Amino acid sequence: MTAHGREHGPEPVPGLPGPLPEGERILWQGAPDWRVLARTALHVRWIVGWFALLAVWRVGAGLTAGSAPMVIAGDVAVTALLGAAAVGLLSGYAWLVARTTIYTLTDRRFVLRHGVALQKSFNVPYRRVESAGLKLDGAGFGDVPLRLTPESKIGWPHLWPHARPLRIVHPEPMMRAVPDAAAVAEILTRAWSAELGLAAQAADASPTSTRPVRVPARRRRPAGEQTAVA
Repeated sequence: MTAHGREHGPEPVPGLPGPLPEGERILWQGAPDWRVLARTALHVRWIVGWFALLAVWRVGAGLTAGSAPMVIAGDVAVTALLGAAAVGLLSGYAWLVARTTIYTLTDRRFVLRHGVALQKSFNVPYRRVESAGLKLDGAGFGDVPLRLTPESKIGWPHLWPHARPLRIVHPEPMMRAVPDAAAVAEILTRAWSAELGLAAQAADASPTSTRPVRVPARRRRPAGEQTAVA
């Protein structure tokens, strides 16, 4: 079974495209924190900085041109209003993304359900995952990207904003801005390792062979350091 997407319809289980198969169980479910998502994925702080610099430039340009103080103040006010509107729109979008996203880890797969206008679900069996990563901030929020095997691809536009930045050719689905991300990565690592162990046992009993996989490392790294768990 490869990673695939489907249009989101009525959910028998929240966050899942269908009922859980017999024997499968949910280990964790969560969603992004919208404030952290706005800051890290939508770069709200950069937008604020840009409009602040633009306001300073308008003041300097006005003083150089000899404009009246009221004219300069009006220009700065317009810039501030435009900046506030941009930040408001991005923050509102981040809130909608967080509200309509559910990340699910079962003992067999990762499921991403997201979409503000058109919701979709993507099933990623652990045997289609080559490695995972963890990036933490100081408050415990973080991102957990999953690198897929070469034959398992999901289009980057279908994943965004739940995609690792700068991975356009080989997109990596990513749990973004999740609280207590280190614990989530540990759950993923254990489930993935257990599932691959079962797959390896089945392969040993079968005349066919499977592609070797690396065993995920369990050692945690300092906060903020990008680290692979495989």
